[in-house]
Amino acid sequence: MSLNFDRSLEYLKMLIIVGVLILIGQRIGYGVNVMPALPGMLIVILISFIALTIKDSFPGLKFPAFAWASLIALILSMPFMPTADFFLRYTNEVNFLGTTTPILAFAGISVGNKIEKLKKLSWKVFIVAIAVFIGTYFGSAIIAQIVLKLQGII
Repeated sequence: MSLNFDRSLEYLKMLIIVGVLILIGQRIGYGVNVMPALPGMLIVILISFIALTIKDSFPGLKFPAFAWASLIALILSMPFMPTADFFLRYTNEVNFLGTTTPILAFAGISVGNKIEKLKKLSWKVFIVAIAVFIGTYFGSAIIAQIVLKLQGII
């Protein structure tokens, strides 16, 4: 187990930049006031930072950082935990859809930086992508059909 201070500092800088972009996106896209959402965003940044630190500290564990973040957030928000009210009060001020724009932008940049590797994968990536898109579409449609049917809307 070893912590790399420089890498941790880079993570923190990146998370703060993403947090600011999320708050700006929420303000512009959803009209969410920045000040009430700021404590929730700081909590999200802290959880993300802890998750990245755990992932780096235990490289032998094949558990992604987002899974660590999800696990930490799940534990903090469980109704029997003393942190639940505090955690949910502030993180509920952060609009979930507002978080997706910068994350998807960074994902696009990440894929764009690896375009040569994608070219080597050839047409197989296209087939896999089409299968994923079709599966996601039909999976979503089936779930929506079941839920709407159970609610008596259709």
